[in-house]
Amino acid sequence: MITMKLIKQQYNNFTPKKKIRLRLNQNKVHKETKEIIHRLHLQSLRKPANLMISIIQPLLWLLLFGALFQNAPIYLLEQYKIQYREFLNPGIIIFTGFNSSINAGLPLMFDREFGFLNKILISPISNKNSMLYSSIIHTWLIATTQIILILLITMLQKNNNIRININEIIINISITTIIISNIATISICNALILPGHIEFIALTTLLINLPTLFASTALAPLSFMPTWLQMICCMNPLTYAIEIIRNQSLNKPTVITETIIDTKWLTINTQEAILILVLLNILSITVTKQIIKYKYD
Repeated sequence: MITMKLIKQQYNNFTPKKKIRLRLNQNKVHKETKEIIHRLHLQSLRKPANLMISIIQPLLWLLLFGALFQNAPIYLLEQYKIQYREFLNPGIIIFTGFNSSINAGLPLMFDREFGFLNKILISPISNKNSMLYSSIIHTWLIATTQIILILLITMLQKNNNIRININEIIINISITTIIISNIATISICNALILPGHIEFIALTTLLINLPTLFASTALAPLSFMPTWLQMICCMNPLTYAIEIIRNQSLNKPTVITETIIDTKWLTINTQEAILILVLLNILSITVTKQIIKYKYD
C-alpha cells in the first residue's frame, strides 16, 4: 500500500496542465473549422453557376426596382426628399446578406441526406461546433463580396465615379455581419431539425423569404404602413438593420443616440437597435449549439 501511494505521488507531476490542454483544443478547433471552410469553398467552386447567380441576383434587384420607381420621390423624413433608389439601397444590402444566409444550412442538409455528415461526425473532430462556425464564415465571405459590389455600384450611381467611403463600408459590413450570423445560425438549426431538403426549401422560400421582405422597411417606410403591419415590422430584426444603414446613408456622421424608429407606441435609437441585434444573435447561436450538442455529442 505504501509503495502504491509513493508511485501515485511520483506520477502526479505528469498530469497535464489545463491551460495547455485548452490551448491545444482551441488550435484544433481552428484547424477543423479551416478544413470544413475549404470543403465548402470547393463545393461552391464546383458549382460556378450557383455562385454567379447568387452574385447577380442582388444586382438585378438593385437595377430593376431602382428603375421601376426612378421618378417617384419619397418623403422618408420631413427634411429629406430622396429618390426611391436611394431609399431602396439599404434594403437591398441587408436582403443580400439575408438571402445568402437563409440557405446556409442547405449544404448541411444535403450532407445529412447523402451520408457525408456521418463521415464528418465519426472523423476525429474535437468540437462539433466547427460545423456551425465554418458555415457562418463561408456564408459571410460570399455575402460580403456581394455587398461590396453593391456598395461600389451605388457609389457610382450617386457620383458617376467610384469614391470609396471607408466608414460607410465598415458600418454596412458590420451590421450585415450580425444579420448574416443570426440568419445563418437559424438556417443551420433548421437543417438539423427538418427531415429533408424539400421541407427546408419550402420553409425558407415560401414561409420565410418573401414574408420577411414585405414585413420590413426594405421597400417602404413605416409611415406608409397600417398599424398592424408596423407592429410586425418592428418585430422583424431586419428592420433595425435596414434603418441603421439607411440612417447612416442619409445622416452623416451617424449619431449613436439618434432615433431610427419612431411610432406612436415604440421609439428606438441606433444604440438600442444594435443591442437588440446582438442579443438575438447570441440567443440563436446558443440555441443552435445546444441542438448540436444534444443530437451529435
